[in-house]
Amino acid sequence: MSNKQDARPQEKDHVTKQWQTEIEVIHGIGLHARPSVIFTRLAKTFPCTIEIEVNGSSVWLNGKSIVKVMGAKIRKGSVLKIRADGIRAAEAIAALKELVEHNFDEGKLHGRNV
Repeated sequence: MSNKQDARPQEKDHVTKQWQTEIEVIHGIGLHARPSVIFTRLAKTFPCTIEIEVNGSSVWLNGKSIVKVMGAKIRKGSVLKIRADGIRAAEAIAALKELVEHNFDEGKLHGRNV
């Protein structure tokens, strides 16, 4: 498991901070249907804006959109940047990073503690 950077604030203006993290996707086949649903479902529980960028593409996608996340075709080994802006942004980044690090909790879904 490769953790490129810890979650860190980025100064956006004098009032709000934007949080961002970067992580390598280690899931066996990347973000196929089930992990994409799990990711977007968790993202939608936070009131902040959540966006993702894949492999340094400089294209930021809505992290709450199943269509955008699945359409990004995120494979194993992809470097995923996640950024959040707004209320509970730091909490959102921490939760989404943990989800990716733990293989989208798929081990728990199949009765394994991975």
